[in-house]
Amino acid sequence: MKVVKSKDEWKKQLTPEAFYVCREHGTEAPFSGKYYDCKDEGVYKCVCCDAPLFESSTKFDSGTGWPSYFEPIEDAVTEYKDMSHGMIRIEVRCASCDAHLGHVFPDGPEPTGMRYCINSVCLTLDENE
Repeated sequence: MKVVKSKDEWKKQLTPEAFYVCREHGTEAPFSGKYYDCKDEGVYKCVCCDAPLFESSTKFDSGTGWPSYFEPIEDAVTEYKDMSHGMIRIEVRCASCDAHLGHVFPDGPEPTGMRYCINSVCLTLDENE
């Protein structure tokens, strides 16, 4: 079931930075987020709707300054063509609430060869899962 809220409801729920990134398709500065270098185990969830997105076992150090994963949890994210900023990229959104999470690139490690480059501010880490 899709999570749908008004702009004002999202603004009340999220920090200004999380609102900017998740709801307005912004980007946090590299090496600024709390999860880019995190090695704790658990499940990374959407800060907007708490949907599980990535297992910590799929996280790797891409050297980019953002948390990177080689695979999302099945059916957790959706992908869209992003032609902003004069380039073509694939945007990654939460499948449950359409929050902008980041982008995916075909330069990750095996077994998928993909790099899901995700903004820390879009995530919470549940270490109990």
